[in-house]
Amino acid sequence: MVRLATGIWVQAYLMRLGAEHIPAYVLAHGDDTGGAVIVKLATLDGRAQLFQRMPDLDTGATRWQAMAEGPEAEIDARLDRQRRSDPDLWIIEVESRAGRTLLDDPSLA
Repeated sequence: MVRLATGIWVQAYLMRLGAEHIPAYVLAHGDDTGGAVIVKLATLDGRAQLFQRMPDLDTGATRWQAMAEGPEAEIDARLDRQRRSDPDLWIIEVESRAGRTLLDDPSLA
């Protein structure tokens, strides 16, 4: 299976969110061709969640999995540590009181 360059995937994701009127921002621009992506969901109540794409060992497909949840300040500190250890990392922030990230959309896998 051919893998889409990360920069193109991020652009498509931001456009998809924009079409649904869900605000999203690139907090960290990683490697355009192969950087990992972490999506931060800010629910605008002082809390946040982090999502990362993980491989499904049974099928070989990838799916988005929650990797952390808690007070937004703690989530931001975790992201800072991750970014220092991986300069190729992309960090996308999605703001949604309803918790919508669209990561369950099969076209974004």
